[in-house]
Amino acid sequence: MYHDQNWNLVQGEELVGFLEQINPIDGKYRVSADSTQVHWRMLPFYDSVALIRVREPSWSDPNLFVYYLTDQGNLFRLNGTSPPIHEVNAKAPIKITEENVLEYLRFFCFFVRGEEGPFYISEGMDDPNMPQQMDDTTRSVIEGTIRPATFEGVNDQGHYLCDAVVFYSNALFIANFAIQPTGMIEMLDDEPIAADLPSKVEKPVA
Repeated sequence: MYHDQNWNLVQGEELVGFLEQINPIDGKYRVSADSTQVHWRMLPFYDSVALIRVREPSWSDPNLFVYYLTDQGNLFRLNGTSPPIHEVNAKAPIKITEENVLEYLRFFCFFVRGEEGPFYISEGMDDPNMPQQMDDTTRSVIEGTIRPATFEGVNDQGHYLCDAVVFYSNALFIANFAIQPTGMIEMLDDEPIAADLPSKVEKPVA
């Protein structure tokens, strides 16, 4: 999901023990210590919660990655809905700051899905999660539209205000978000800037 290098490989007994806990994922995806790749990374808005990423080459969808949050040994499957995130936010608890709020926004919008997939925060064409196969016209439209997400300050209620370009389904929107210290996110406003694009973000999590 994140296009950075902060992932750590899980190997050996740790890998075997973890896979025993989750196999089969959702009752349908088999994993095996011989072939399944598992990585983890810390998240800046929690003190002790890690994000775990699972990939098995034999799954029918080559784009499928399965993710979990782990909090003191408890696993929370990130399945495209918001309850697992809100549960961890309450328990951990979440600690949002001006420095990490954009990272939390990227995380939340990737993992809480609509019918058409993620509300992907789109900031640059070098992001490997962006559609790679597109014609020149589409590429120039997207390139001319996307930009880094920005933190715009805190309002009277203590909510963090952010602006971002969102790629949802086959359209791009400029959206304004209010993020509460509890991790609840509200989209205050969204304005379509490019619709009916021939490509979308294909990054399934379930």
